[in-house]
Amino acid sequence: MSKATERAARALGLGLAIFGAAGIARGEGADQAPLSAIDWLSQSVATPATLPRGPIAVPQPQAGSPAPTGLAPPPADTITVTPLNRQAPVALGLVSAARSGLPPSLWGTTPSSDLARHLRAERPDTLPAMRSLLYALLITELSPPADNDPQNALFLARIDRLLDLGALEPALAILELMAKPDPESFRRWFDASLLVGEEDRACRVMRATPEIAPTFPARIFCLARGGDWNAAALALRTGETLGTIDPGMAELLARFLDPELADGAEDLPLPDRPSPLVLRMMEAIGQPLPTVTLPVAFAQADLRSNSGWKARIEAGERLARVGAIPPNRLMGLYSEQRAAASGGVWERVKAVQALDQALAEGDMEATITALDAAWAQMTPLELEVPFAELFGVRLANAELKGEAGALAFRVALLSQAYEALANRREPADMAERFLIGVARGDTTGLTPPDQLGVAIQHAFSDPEPPLPPQLATLLADKKLGEAILKAIDAVTQGASGDLRDVTGGLALLRKVGLEQAARQAALDLLLLERRG
Repeated sequence: MSKATERAARALGLGLAIFGAAGIARGEGADQAPLSAIDWLSQSVATPATLPRGPIAVPQPQAGSPAPTGLAPPPADTITVTPLNRQAPVALGLVSAARSGLPPSLWGTTPSSDLARHLRAERPDTLPAMRSLLYALLITELSPPADNDPQNALFLARIDRLLDLGALEPALAILELMAKPDPESFRRWFDASLLVGEEDRACRVMRATPEIAPTFPARIFCLARGGDWNAAALALRTGETLGTIDPGMAELLARFLDPELADGAEDLPLPDRPSPLVLRMMEAIGQPLPTVTLPVAFAQADLRSNSGWKARIEAGERLARVGAIPPNRLMGLYSEQRAAASGGVWERVKAVQALDQALAEGDMEATITALDAAWAQMTPLELEVPFAELFGVRLANAELKGEAGALAFRVALLSQAYEALANRREPADMAERFLIGVARGDTTGLTPPDQLGVAIQHAFSDPEPPLPPQLATLLADKKLGEAILKAIDAVTQGASGDLRDVTGGLALLRKVGLEQAARQAALDLLLLERRG
């Protein structure tokens, strides 16, 4: 199986998990904003006219080898199938609209530049259910907007949003569907490949795609990775002579090509905004950069097998928190071996392993103790939803009593099985009765626990709740995608502001058939502390 095929399978698996989490099928019951992808991507490609050819040109394919037709030319022993009807980039996706339940004409009449701006808008505290819905919009095959996205603005915004969320596998899988990459698309593919540890493959693609001109740093890196150290050194000297490589990058490249230069020398200063290319070269010269303060996509680099167990767990936690990796992958990291230390991440490892063992053994007392400890470890990191996906059904089946049973029920409501588990529950009080009503999609006659509950009740007590004028106008103008994006913001931001926005956003989701997403978002609001 080729790398591209493996990635497509993994990305599709994550995509299907996303749809389950978002309930997407129609008709189903900090002080400084983080850097966006356009800020941290490396300048790895340039227009051909800006770089001289000659002796430092990227090696071309050997005579007789087939010309590249896409981003990722496969190995010679790989059989590929090329569809006859190539799609425009904006229409590329991992899941069909029919499978996702989203209408193919979702983007409607909204200009692609406006959609791109809405997609790139920073949503730091998005509810898990709304984040899952956003993922679904990003990876579904949809018809182009009315203007056909002439500048690829919407397509690149979709990729950038996936990169910002740390979802590199889906981003790479979509990029690899392109028939012919443009420089901006290739730049994203190259950098994402570096972060997931496929730098050699990225360099092979760069060498096999002569129409994409690499900048000097990217060219030097790839020449060295390919073993052509003399050409890499010549490229470095040429770049310095032409003034196209700044002194800091030149020093990094020099040490990358000749590690002996670092013997006895001071460490290079840590870059303020390292790109994936800088990250990999700093690692190669023995100055690995901590990724915890970098954008979440960089955490993917710590999932590689050459990272220590602690670094991989912490990276997995960052990525699982935003839904960029499935919960089972995080569980695999937690259960890889026995914790040999105490404090921090090791307490989470011990708590998760203890709960898993207690449930497996059917030990109710041990389960109660382990549940309290594990939940206390998960909540500060906002890992409640991945935890619920791992343990919600098992905890419900354990039939715990009292306070432990109430906690287990709330955990279960954060899982994809929330409705089925709610239907099994005999409510212990009015609060649980209201939660069950939300899970079933009908809060008529129930008593909400607070003002937020009142706002949620207004959205679920009417089968056809009225829409706010702005959202109603968007639907009338055939701007469904824009309306959904605004509803995502309204539901999340309204919880810490105008609660009428919560009602309006949930009402819009129900109106357009995203019933499960609306219910899960309401449960997130009631069960999670995400109000600023």
